Parts: sequence; C-alpha cells; structure tokens
Amino acid sequence: MTQTTDAAATAEDNPSTPTRRKRRIHRAWYVAAVTFVTIIGAAAFRSLPGLLIDPLHEDFGWSRGTIGAAVSVNLALYGLTAPFAAALMDRFGIRKVVAVALTVIALGSGLTYWMTAAWQLMLCWGLLVGLGSGSMALAFAATVTNRWFTERRGLVTGILTAASASGQLIFLPVLSWMVEEHSWRPAAVTVALAALAVVPFVWLLLRDHPADVGLKPYGAKEFVPKPPPATGAARRAVRVLLDAARTGPFWLLAGTFAICGASTNGLIQTHFVPAAHDEHMPVQAAASLLAVIGVFDVVGTIASGWFTDRYEARRLLAVYYALRGVSLLFLPMLLAPSVRPPMIFFIVFYGLDWVATVPPTVALCREHYGEDSAIVFGWVLASHQVGAALVAFLGGVARDAFGSYDVVWYASGALCAVAALMALVIRRRSGVAGAVAVA
Repeated sequence: MTQTTDAAATAEDNPSTPTRRKRRIHRAWYVAAVTFVTIIGAAAFRSLPGLLIDPLHEDFGWSRGTIGAAVSVNLALYGLTAPFAAALMDRFGIRKVVAVALTVIALGSGLTYWMTAAWQLMLCWGLLVGLGSGSMALAFAATVTNRWFTERRGLVTGILTAASASGQLIFLPVLSWMVEEHSWRPAAVTVALAALAVVPFVWLLLRDHPADVGLKPYGAKEFVPKPPPATGAARRAVRVLLDAARTGPFWLLAGTFAICGASTNGLIQTHFVPAAHDEHMPVQAAASLLAVIGVFDVVGTIASGWFTDRYEARRLLAVYYALRGVSLLFLPMLLAPSVRPPMIFFIVFYGLDWVATVPPTVALCREHYGEDSAIVFGWVLASHQVGAALVAFLGGVARDAFGSYDVVWYASGALCAVAALMALVIRRRSGVAGAVAVA
C-alpha cells in the first residue's frame, strides 16, 4: 500500500486531520447518491410495460397474451442476468458493466420505434432491454452496498432499492401522458434517452471500490485493499448457485422472492393499468395511482432498511408478505371508473409494502452466504423475475380467457400467504446473535 493511500486512510479515521475537517461526509455516501440517481435514470424502462399493453393491442391487433409474453421475457432476463452481472462487476468493475447495460437498454428501447411485428417486440423489449436491465438490477445496489459500507447496510439497501420507485414516480405520469396524447413511440424514445443520459454520469462519478480513492468502507475499522479482478465470472456465478442450492435457506429465499415478483412487477406493474382501464378508469388516472405507489414505496423501503438493521429479517418478511396478500384479496372490489378513498388506502398500503421485502432478503443472503451474498442475491432476484414473468404472461392469458383479472388477484393473494409461512421457516445461522441479522 502506498504512503499516499495510507495517509488518506488515516486522514479518514482521524477527526483532527485537515482532510477530515474538509470531508465530513464519507465518500461512500456520494457513491450511494450516484448509484441512486443512476437507478432512477434506468427506471424509465420499468414504467413503460403496463402502459404498452392496450396501445400495442389497438395498433397491431396483438393479443394481450402475446404482449405479455414479450414483457415476461424482459422480466425473466432481468432476473437471470443479475447473478452474472454481479460476477462481471467483480471482474471488470461496476462502472464498465453499468455503462454498457445502460447503452443496451437505450438501444433496445429506441429500436422499438420502428417495429412492425411481434417478434421485434420480443427482440427489442424482451431480449435487449431485458439483458440491459438485468445488469442494472438490485444486484448492482447489493454490490455497491457490500463494497462501500460495513455499517448502515440495511438503510443503504433500502435507499437504493427505493431509487427504482422514485424513477417510477418521475417517469410514469410523463410516459402515460405521452402514450395518451402522442401514442407509444415517443414514450419508447424517452426511455432510450433517459438511459443514455445517465451513462456519462456513471462514468465520471462512480467508483468501483473504496481503495480506489484511498479510503476504508464506511464504518470499517481497518483499510480494505481492493481485491484483484475475479476471472471466470460466469463459472463463479454458476459455482455460487450450485453451492447455495445445497442449502435450505436459498430455496426458501428464492421461493418467497418469486412470489414477491409475481405479486409486484408481474401483477401490479404490468396489469394494474389495463385492469383499471377495463373498469373505465382513465389511463392517466391509473398510471398516476402507480406513481403514488412509487411515493410510498420510497418511504416503505427506507423504513424497511431501518427495521432490518434492528429486527429479525425473516419475521419482517413474514409480516410484509401477509399484509400484501390481504390487500390483494380486496383489490377486485376497489377497481372503479373513478378513484375513491378505499382505492387510495390500497395504493398507500400497497406502496409501503411494494419492495420492503428487499432489505431483509439481502440481509438474509449476507447472513448465510457472506462474500458470495451479492451473487446469491442475484440468483434469488432471478427467481423474483421468473415469478414476475410467469404472472405477466399468465395474467394476459387469464384476461383473454376470462374477460377480467379477478382470478389473478385472488391467486396472488393466496401465494403471498404461502410466502409468509416460508419466511418463518428460514432458520437463523448459528453464531448470529441478537435480533439484528446484519450489522
């Protein structure tokens, strides 16, 4: 370690040094802020699928099942790419992987402007946007948190998870207005431009590891050298999966998170707007309700991170899934042509619970799998997106078959009850003391 690096690390520790007086906020918080803004910029692609179903059905005559299949490919690749992206970040660095991912998202979304056939939707929105967004998945937030923080990990995970909801809040009203007033093509171009706009921001401001700037991770007592690039990223991702698959907690976490994805991205995010429109609610009103979910999602996820630093993660998960299941059982009775107080209550309640499951799930991965936790979480996230993909597709098929989404709401509510029971079965790792699963 060079003298410059040692001096920087010492200055960070010693409040009496001039460097410390100038930098009262640890660099880790700036990196977290850059990550937050990056995820916001990339969140535009998550706001669009639910707005595309009716316009594409009207413009091209494609069935909702066909459109839902393209969305399901997107969601599945979003999850299946994540563990390999986490390993690639260890090999090539966070900046390079994220910059390439944003460019692929922009390419896939921009090319949809010229599509005329369903296979092109599968290729552009399903394959390209799915692969790019998978590399921008929550494994990105987990990797940044693991490298830059040893304290406040639950809180930081909650904040970074909330970034996606913040992006949804920003983009949904704008994109829904564009779809209503100018068709879906300008909305697709907006998503492409939003992804491209974040690329220079990432390249100039994001740093891969605290050692790159001569600092210790936030809360660490000792300087942590930057590890050498990890070769064989794909092999490592598969090896970590095979090792984790031999343990019970992995399957319980994967199962609960699959239900989480089914009841959020696959269900509400994809089908809420068309379901509300079936009840003659204006599209912009329904999209605005999803944006309100984003508002309370920020509050709920950050609060969940705070709770995760203090309470047992598996019990938090059980509570979150149980409450979500109950709320979904009431939703069919609340959909109406206008927005009424009971619907507002559902939106607030559901928003607080939307991705509150992420901080305790990340904490349990870290508790059980240590240094491999980011990759393990990537695989758990893959199950989340597989669950989302199945419901995105089956929800469209159910709507075509039954003329409504009621059976999908009820089935998802029942699945959430199963997830609550599964969370309680997750055993605590021996040697972890107290109620806090992660320091």
